[in-house]
Amino acid sequence: MNDVSAAAYLARLNEIVDNVTTTQLDEVHRAADIVATAVRAGGVVQAFGTGHSQATAMEIAGRAGGLIPTNRIALSDLVMYGGEAPEKILDPRTERDPSLAQRLYDLAPIEAQDVFVIASNSGINGSIVGMAQVARENGHPVIAIASLEHGAHVESRHPSGRKLTELADVVLDNGGPFGDAVLPLPGGGAVCAVSSITAALLAQLLTAEVVRRLLEAGDTPPVYLSANVPGGDVHNDGLLQRYAGRIRRGG
Repeated sequence: MNDVSAAAYLARLNEIVDNVTTTQLDEVHRAADIVATAVRAGGVVQAFGTGHSQATAMEIAGRAGGLIPTNRIALSDLVMYGGEAPEKILDPRTERDPSLAQRLYDLAPIEAQDVFVIASNSGINGSIVGMAQVARENGHPVIAIASLEHGAHVESRHPSGRKLTELADVVLDNGGPFGDAVLPLPGGGAVCAVSSITAALLAQLLTAEVVRRLLEAGDTPPVYLSANVPGGDVHNDGLLQRYAGRIRRGG
């Protein structure tokens, strides 16, 4: 009998979270070394994701308790900064277009010392693979947050035939199954996805390890306070001035 319930979802989610925390810490440490080195050199973390993986990019860039030197690249940048028609960007298939990566890169306030964190559950869509490719071609380290299981079951949609995980310096596996959802339905298919939760977990683990490295180096970590606590805006605005013109919070 199929068990579709909150309790069943929690049971599966706990299994996957336990697997992620057991198997991915070494990779989190590797990724944190890269990010901490970039931040100490004055670099910014460029976070990119499409579809639901935009949530992972938002978890990294502009988040209370997160690093201030972070910038979110989004497909909507093509409208806000590139003059693209909004209706094109609203098409969910836009993320498959490999030509968008270079345009997004050119529109972003990117410098040589920046590092890219690219999130995509499948890791196969054209703009995602293209962004990893463009970042690598310009000398930036690339950290991927993706599902290795899902990616193993699908072909790349990029003309190169490559996937995000093949282009990344470090891959953080979100542990999600093929199709993302974990509770099978009687007539086929499944319900209740996990990748957004585990990707957010990986983003926070990465943040913790980056901040630990900055503290151990004797640096004061440039971290956001919540704008909804007293003094938050003053604290944040002071640090944001250090990165004036380097990070955007629109879109």
